[in-house]
Amino acid sequence: MRASAFVYPWDVDGDPGAPARIAGLGVEQVTLAAAYHSTRALTPRHPRHRIVTAEYAAVLYPPDGRWAGRVLRPRPAGRWAPGDAYGKAAEALAGAGLEVHSWVVLAHNSRLGAEHPDTSVVNAYGDRYPWAPCIAQPATRAYLADLAAEAAVRPGARGTELESLGWYGLQHLHAHDKTAGVALGDAGQYLMSLCFCPSCRAGYGTRGLDADALAAAVREALEPLWRGTGDDEGWPTVEKLLGRDTAAATRAWRETTARTLQEEAVAAVRAAAPDGFQVLLHADPVPYHCGANAGVDPAHILSVADGVVVPCTGGTALLAPFAAAAREGTVLAANLTVVSGMGGSPGTLAADAARARAAGATELRLYHAGLASDGDLDAVRAALAGR
Repeated sequence: MRASAFVYPWDVDGDPGAPARIAGLGVEQVTLAAAYHSTRALTPRHPRHRIVTAEYAAVLYPPDGRWAGRVLRPRPAGRWAPGDAYGKAAEALAGAGLEVHSWVVLAHNSRLGAEHPDTSVVNAYGDRYPWAPCIAQPATRAYLADLAAEAAVRPGARGTELESLGWYGLQHLHAHDKTAGVALGDAGQYLMSLCFCPSCRAGYGTRGLDADALAAAVREALEPLWRGTGDDEGWPTVEKLLGRDTAAATRAWRETTARTLQEEAVAAVRAAAPDGFQVLLHADPVPYHCGANAGVDPAHILSVADGVVVPCTGGTALLAPFAAAAREGTVLAANLTVVSGMGGSPGTLAADAARARAAGATELRLYHAGLASDGDLDAVRAALAGR
């Protein structure tokens, strides 16, 4: 199977040996970050640094004139990825014979939430999630579609992978995070992800719900979970806690909102891209799920995009719904973590890849060539050599 490694520009820029080292793993492609959220990243082989702190969500290239006069607009990166960091890295990687695809993080942006609080998801208690832009708001949707097109279609890119193209909820890696004291489970995460900003309140109204009554019902439904006395069986528990009709109405509003945004963003990318440009989404086949791997309806998203990137480090179960909906030429990329210190198992990559192939995967994504140790990379190299 064709394999691609995830890479940040700061893994490559300033390290003349990086392109050949990545190509030497045996991958045919790199998925290179063009728009990315704030992070702190290890760079274990870079000749000039060992830690990169990306202080806020940014584009890793100079944004163009489409943003002039707009309130919502992307921020260029600071000293961690100055100038056209993406372009420099892409050119170097292509020079090593690697096909470059862009990696674009969309509805996950703490800087946007800090500068424009009204854009954030608001839960039933009135708490804002600054990392999670509400994708129901018209201005936010326009911003995300334009960002998808600009960040995806960079010079030389042959395709893109769109991450966080859907709802983001409570679950979020955060500095000094202290949110694990109560295990909310699938149902609790859904209830805590329901947004009550003005756009969503109006949206619930279109589904026959009173937003104030719904917020009160959500708070009441969460009470047993806060006490640690509630069962959590996923969606059946949401139906039990809210009532089947109310639960269905919230889900209909949210899923329609996400589906139409996904259609708009992919269409914007295609309009800006050359023929043959590949568009994939990082996706979860459970439509009500939130996060970096957006919850989608498999049949719908595979009618919109060229394929999906699916988390498979913990097993291949999430591939099956996509495989059932796949058509000829659909890309089903199994995303496998190959960083031991982040829960990956590069030593079992060959076996994991074989299981993914048997479950319907057509390609591999390896997370992450820049973060992995030398030992991890040696294991990747050996596994890919045996394909």
